[in-house]
Order: sequence, then C-alpha cells, then structure tokens
Amino acid sequence: MTMRLLYIANVRLPTEKAHGLQIMQNCEAFAENGAQVTLWAARRVNTLELRGVDAFDHYGVNRAFQLKRLPTLDLVMLASGQTGIFARLFFALQTITFIISAFIGVLFHRAEIIYSRDALVLLLLLPFLRLKRAVIGYEAHTLAKGRFGRWAQKQVVRRVNTFATTRKLADELVTLGANPARTFVAHDGIRAARFQNLPAQDTARREIGWPENAFIVGYVGRLQTLAMDKGVGTVIEALAQIPDAYLALVGGPDEIAESYRRQWLELGLPESHFLYAGQVKADRVPVYLRAFDIGTLPLPFTEHFAYYASPIKLFEYMAAGCVVAASDLPSIREVITNGENGLLTPPSATDALAEAIRRLEADPSLRANLAHNARQLVFEQYTWSARAAAILSALAAPTEHSVN
Repeated sequence: MTMRLLYIANVRLPTEKAHGLQIMQNCEAFAENGAQVTLWAARRVNTLELRGVDAFDHYGVNRAFQLKRLPTLDLVMLASGQTGIFARLFFALQTITFIISAFIGVLFHRAEIIYSRDALVLLLLLPFLRLKRAVIGYEAHTLAKGRFGRWAQKQVVRRVNTFATTRKLADELVTLGANPARTFVAHDGIRAARFQNLPAQDTARREIGWPENAFIVGYVGRLQTLAMDKGVGTVIEALAQIPDAYLALVGGPDEIAESYRRQWLELGLPESHFLYAGQVKADRVPVYLRAFDIGTLPLPFTEHFAYYASPIKLFEYMAAGCVVAASDLPSIREVITNGENGLLTPPSATDALAEAIRRLEADPSLRANLAHNARQLVFEQYTWSARAAAILSALAAPTEHSVN
C-alpha cells in the first residue's frame, strides 16, 4: 500500500537559504521512493527577488508531490534587520498562526506518516496525531537553544522517531531522552540527477564566462548562517599567499560579498581574480561547482559547525568533481577522510589552508584522486534518494515508540 506522507515545514518557499532546497529535494526523494507526499509550508511574504517565483522551477525538482501553503499572520519582513521585542513578537505571531493552521489541517488530512524539522510544531500536534495513529518522524539539525526550546525538543524526541544530521547530534538527542532504537543518523546529501552528465571544466567556465586556464578556489552558499561567519575571510587571507589563484563566490547576500571584495582588494589582490556570481538558481549550481578547482568549506570552530552541521555544499562539491578543502571538524570528519577524499586543515588556520591549496595546485594527480574518491563516495552513500529510502524503511518498521 502506498504510504501517505505529510511534511510540515514552517518555512518560506522558495527561499535563498539552504533549508528550502533540502526540504524540496527530500520531498521529491520521498515521492520517488513510493510515498504519496504533501508538503505544507507557510504562506509568507517573500523577498522581492523571489516573489512570484515557482518553488519547483526555482529548485529544479519534479512536481512529484503537492505543495500547499498554510495561512499565517506574517509580519516577519517588518522585523528584517531588527532585534528585540518586536522581532520576537512578529516571529511568535507567525509561528503560532502557522501551528493553528496546521492543527486545523491535520484534522481533515489523512496520512500514515507525519514528518517535520520543527519540534514545536510536532509537540503541539502530537495529541491529535496520536488519535490519527500516524507514525511521526522528527528531523533534527541542531540541539535546541534556550530552556523552552530544549524542553520542547526533549518532549518530541522521547515520543517519536528521530533523524539527526550528524552522529554527535544523534548521541546528544539520546542523552536528552530519545529512544536509541528509534534514533537514526541521516546526513544531508545530493540530488543525483543534478550532477550527472556535467560539462567538462573548461566548457563550464566558457559557459559562465570565467577564465578557462585559471586556478579557481570556490565557495558556494550563504556567506553567513544565523549571523555566524562561515570562514570566507580565512580563504581570502590564505589566497593572499597564492597570488595567481582566483576566488569564486556563488551565493550571497550581496552586501556580505561586497565586504569580502573590499578585503580582497585591501590585501592587494587583483580585482579581476575576484569572481562573484551572486545568487544562482539551484539547477545551475552544479555547472558553477564544475568550474571550481577546489571547493572550500572553511568553517570556524563553533558548537554548531563542529558537531551539528551537515552542509549540503560539502556533498555537492564531492558530486561535482571538485576537490574539497575543509575545516577539520568532527562533523566534517564523519564524511571526509583527510588525504583520501579531501584535505582537512585546522579551523581558521590561514597558513595551513594556504599550504593545502598550494599542495593541490602543484599536484593535479592528487586533485584528480581526491575528487574521484569523493564523487564515488557521495553517489554510493549520500543521495537524497538513498536517504529517503532509509527514512521510510525506519518509519515503516514496527515499533511501540512511534507516538505515545
């Protein structure tokens, strides 16, 4: 029998942030693995750039599932760039009204599986989902902060099937009260079809308009996460020691990229070697990655990055065939083995990163071997399809711990 899966996500779609891509691609993967999928997202005011943009077209995913937007009281855009009581109030109003809409919706929606990344949404819906005898899946991407957030997460993981994006996070959720037998590691991954039949590197560069013979060190994605620096400045400082290298940034926001451009110029580096593509549609990203020689993941050491982050960019670098140069963090070591499928250097260590980049520039055979091993691994173990199949299998397994 086809399982009906309802994915509840209090997010704005499409969004410039990685979680939108992850949610849409996972819903597609659930559908490809035989589930009848409905995604409930929030009806939100979008940015000017994304207003009116079709989510399926933006993310380049098949229309294999239904997308429904639930009404909310959305004043969040008024809080943009603000902190304090009004920002908290606007976010709270939007969240509460989304949960009310979801509650009304689940009264009339039939689904064997309810799945969400939002612990608070699941916590408030659990009494009603118990009556519907639905199996619940909670996908955790971090350990909740604050007394209330940690309490809500604890109540949820004690009662439902839990999927954590890193081993450390899974272990900590078990410590919080999750059932070890119903707690699983589910790293992020790739949509395999996006990375098949990619052009040759020189072809990709011609298509983009980048110099064909340059040595290009790249970074893709948001330049900050929750106002946390992601280490691009460290890459720039490292490249100041390698004058012939180019830096390519694919992502945004523009004002952060501009600050990096100023840093680049202040170090005396040629402006022509600073390549900024801005925000790129998801289905175009693989071509840009194919144009990189090295894909960097220069995360500084923070609790989140070290233990809970499972960056999509890491898996996409691997799939695109560019070499990974990443910070040596426990979360990254779950996927990358130094010298086997990438190079790892201490976080924020400019000289060590520069040395790794010089080593890769001087040794094309090393680049080829590392890239080959990484691409083979990601297609074998880290596709959204394989992830979705494993999650559906876990949710279908008999257990008394699904909802109680």
